[in-house]
Amino acid sequence: MLYWTLIFLVVALVAGLFGFGGIASASAGIAKILFTIFIVLFLVSLIFGVIRGA
Repeated sequence: MLYWTLIFLVVALVAGLFGFGGIASASAGIAKILFTIFIVLFLVSLIFGVIRGA
């Protein structure tokens, strides 16, 4: 999932560089959503790992 976040971030940067504002905005939005989901899933797995280890 982090891979796809980085892909959309690169697409947003390249689109912004070439002046495609709408595509850059949409790609940046998708990257933010995927990154948020990644962080939430990471924290949940970290918490469950600590609980199981204790």
